[in-house]
Amino acid sequence: MRAKNLRKFLLCVVSFFCIQTFISCEKNDNDVKEPGLSLGIESLANLRDMGGFRTIHNQTIAYGKLYRSNQIVNISSEDMQKLAKLKLKNVFDMRNTPERNAFPEELPQGVKYNVIDVIGNTTDTAVINTLLIFDHPKLANELFGDGKIEEIVKIAYRQILSKTSADSCFSILFNAICEKEELPILFHCATGKDRTGWVAAAFLSLMEVPEESIYENYLLSNDYILPLYKTVTDVFLKDGGEENLIVAILGVKREYLEAAFDEMKKRYGTIENYFSTALKIDAEKQQILKNIFLVD
Repeated sequence: MRAKNLRKFLLCVVSFFCIQTFISCEKNDNDVKEPGLSLGIESLANLRDMGGFRTIHNQTIAYGKLYRSNQIVNISSEDMQKLAKLKLKNVFDMRNTPERNAFPEELPQGVKYNVIDVIGNTTDTAVINTLLIFDHPKLANELFGDGKIEEIVKIAYRQILSKTSADSCFSILFNAICEKEELPILFHCATGKDRTGWVAAAFLSLMEVPEESIYENYLLSNDYILPLYKTVTDVFLKDGGEENLIVAILGVKREYLEAAFDEMKKRYGTIENYFSTALKIDAEKQQILKNIFLVD
């Protein structure tokens, strides 16, 4: 990815956090040694199958029905062929308008493209604050260091659970996932770690996957996303930027997902009630989801 495009990509990623605060294969099961790993498509480092996870009832989530990913852009022809082999019927893009305009979606022919804008549009203020992080490392240390950025991100995660617009978008996605004829489905945001991370965690929680497996899957984004920005982060660190700022913004931390689950429990009590109340996926549809995805 060329430097100019990489910079635009970074602006889109970090604006997700800034706006929340500053304006208030078909695939054989043997192909994957353990659940949650990248499919190894170079252009889509964080593309992963949601199958393979064991539940507390010793059932397994089926492979090849649901995928999570980073944004589908700058795809090589070889990787597009690999993506086509998944035989996707639907892709749900959770990015906002500036993110989509900066990096338009690239999909195999015949895949239905669905936009569900979870966080809404960014503002000039958000972009300016993003620039401060990368153009002025020492100022970024002062503004966002010593745990400040972590608190910003945790607020953003909590706000995902408090926005009716986000609920509506997630409801559209999960209602589609309930329909066998709409599968396989791939959902993504920009880097596939925050908005995508919550959707994946909520799905696994509803399927009754053990908590630690959910967090391990969430944190795997660090393995696939952070290496993509080594050139940028090296310069940032060389100019005096705090290493933790890079991890906190471009990666994920357990405390972020913990904040989201805490907010969900405060508002709804259980994951089942979150789905039924916020996402309009009632008990009957929740059972349909389990019937579709869980195998003995």
